[in-house]
Amino acid sequence: MADALAQFASAKYISLETFRKTGAGVRTPVWFAADPAAPQIFYVYSEADAGKVKRIRNNSHLRVAPCDMRGTVRGAWVDAQAKIVEGSEAEKGQELLIQKYGLIKRIGDFFSRLMRHKQTLLRISVG
Repeated sequence: MADALAQFASAKYISLETFRKTGAGVRTPVWFAADPAAPQIFYVYSEADAGKVKRIRNNSHLRVAPCDMRGTVRGAWVDAQAKIVEGSEAEKGQELLIQKYGLIKRIGDFFSRLMRHKQTLLRISVG
């Protein structure tokens, strides 16, 4: 498992493959931040009504792999579970994302609030 996690250490993006009710996979490149206290836990934020969030509500099983900003996979796929988190855990995940992506993340959050988009935070448990 350590080898599987090591491939994410320097990655800026992960490809998140969620599954439709038909079983077909849908891949989406996303920003993520690993929890330093539990490196097998990744946090990802999304608009609350995004397709990936809807698919996760129906099926929490997914796969992740490091990728570039266009979604080209740069490593091995790893099975994972996703959960929508709120409260203090969501705040922790947002802080980790801000630490990793800095000003770009803050600017994105500002415009998201300005456009009244509701965000949700996902906890991805790898392995």
